[in-house]
Amino acid sequence: MSTLFPIYRRLFAYTKPYRFRLIVGLLAGCTVGGSMFGMFQFAPEIIRVLQEQSGIAIPPASGVAAVAASPASAPAATLAAVTTPAPAAAHSSAGTLGMVNKIATKLHLPTTRPDGGLSWQFMLLTVIGLPFCVLLRSAATYINHYQLRWVGSKVVTDLRDRLFETLQGQSLRFFSKCDIGQLISRCTYDATMVENAISTTVADLVQAPFEILAAVVFIVMFAWQNHLLSLVVTLFLIFPICIIPVIVLGRYVKRYTTRALERISDLVSRMQENFTGIRVVKAYNTEAQEAERFRALNRGYFRSIIRALRAELLMTPLMELVAVTSACGFIAYCYASGVRLEQIVAIGAPAILAYRPIKQLAKINSSLQRSMAAAERLFTLLDTNMQLPEAKTPVRPETFTREIAFEDVSFRYDPSAPLTLDAVRFRVARGQVIAFVGETGAGKTTIANLLARFYDPDQGRITLDGADLRQIAIPNLRRLIGVVNQETILFNDTLAVNIAYGTPGATREQIMAAAVKANAHEFIMAEPEGYERVVGEKGFRLSGGQRQRIAIARAILKNPPILILDEATSALDTVTEKLVQEAIFELMQDRTVFAIAHRLSTIQRADCIHVLDRGRILESGSHAELYAANGTYRRLCDTQFGDTPEGG
Repeated sequence: MSTLFPIYRRLFAYTKPYRFRLIVGLLAGCTVGGSMFGMFQFAPEIIRVLQEQSGIAIPPASGVAAVAASPASAPAATLAAVTTPAPAAAHSSAGTLGMVNKIATKLHLPTTRPDGGLSWQFMLLTVIGLPFCVLLRSAATYINHYQLRWVGSKVVTDLRDRLFETLQGQSLRFFSKCDIGQLISRCTYDATMVENAISTTVADLVQAPFEILAAVVFIVMFAWQNHLLSLVVTLFLIFPICIIPVIVLGRYVKRYTTRALERISDLVSRMQENFTGIRVVKAYNTEAQEAERFRALNRGYFRSIIRALRAELLMTPLMELVAVTSACGFIAYCYASGVRLEQIVAIGAPAILAYRPIKQLAKINSSLQRSMAAAERLFTLLDTNMQLPEAKTPVRPETFTREIAFEDVSFRYDPSAPLTLDAVRFRVARGQVIAFVGETGAGKTTIANLLARFYDPDQGRITLDGADLRQIAIPNLRRLIGVVNQETILFNDTLAVNIAYGTPGATREQIMAAAVKANAHEFIMAEPEGYERVVGEKGFRLSGGQRQRIAIARAILKNPPILILDEATSALDTVTEKLVQEAIFELMQDRTVFAIAHRLSTIQRADCIHVLDRGRILESGSHAELYAANGTYRRLCDTQFGDTPEGG
């Protein structure tokens, strides 16, 4: 329980914008709980009337247990007793009818006619008063549940928004270490568990304590007025034993729920990986193996759920067993102490009625323990801070005018891994086309990632017009850069939306013009939907070449001063590649381009080519210069094009 309150204190901090609804719901809960106080007063009266009807002599009582001696009130009290099947029913109709009888007595209204029948005044007061009391309690219950559940749902909605924004702000280093399926599970399943728990338990959590408090206050008042404080002390010493199963089993519920959440995260991760790589699964005919892996994970989740369920379901029977045992001990003590029956009922009935909200609190505790396990996982994500640091007073350039410089830049993706870049140094003037070639893993894409500030260098610095990228506001930097990655990413939306992504306010004419330059307009219009065609998950409905041309059109539409082309034409056929290259080189005029290529034919017109090997620049120069130097670049060219003086 010690860890429960800090978690929910953080959750309820989100309720501040909705404090009015929260206060209304709390007041309604107080009204519902407090209404029981008046009902408790009629339990001893009912028992007294039943005893009178049985001919049992009753010594006079005092205080709140006293019955009105007015002859007019006796028939009404008798009627209340007759219409009540058991003392416990005083919680509802009998208690309310007794209250009406008391009101009639205080107003000096006749309750019976001379012939013994009900008077019209008492009948009218009952017909009006009884529905009014029920309506008041029902309305308060509705307001209590609606307002607090609304607040609970809105709090978790805000929490989910905050969580998504926090994850969006994390660096790529964070996502490289996380399982996407795990993140999805936390944002959806865990948040839903917290939402369900808060929405359904907060209302009861507010109402139940007031019902218990009403019972406690009445018991203490009655005991004080009837000199039965020793009896009440005994009751209060016995009653907390009922809470022991709640505390003990609640810990097991939380523990097993945490394990269940971990298992469901594994399930979501497995599904996400499987569905994303469904082409590979089918190509290698591994559906049966994947199904078995999923079944194994699913069985582990089932076992965790059942263990949590066992602990939760044991709470109620254990509480009932302890409560009945305690009640028997209490009755034996009353017998030994010579306590009268109506006094036992006056104290025992509120205690019995208070057991229901205590039992409800046990269920609430189970729900809170489950939601706390989920909330802890959510707050762990919210507390994660792997964002790239922003300067306190960042530079906010609107354009790029002079040069980009890498100054002895070193970088590794993992502290235990070798350097991906090792003291890389070069400069790029505005308007130049610079290319990077080398074997896989040489560090070409890493240079592009550092330029876009997806990562920060471990040593050295990168400057744009003399300003360190770490001093430039990230939104301003990203607006200056357009990226076409080797792995083309499209969203499950229309072609028009995918082309205009990152360029808000783009017109249909601008979108079509960008598609024409990227040689995508023709295949787009070949389908009846045209630009409204939905591309599917990650562009599933398009071919590799079509996806890449859409990505190129996206970069063309953005029209940034700096372009990063990471194998931008790798999936194009020879004819399409030539057309797209012409459009790209025309677009590149007076723009700075970082081109990363394995196909050397695409970068022969670059102003400068850097040859990378194991994170170091081995050679730099134009295509002709590097080929004539007969070094690594020439060997790469000869490998791709054959041994020709022009390099292909």
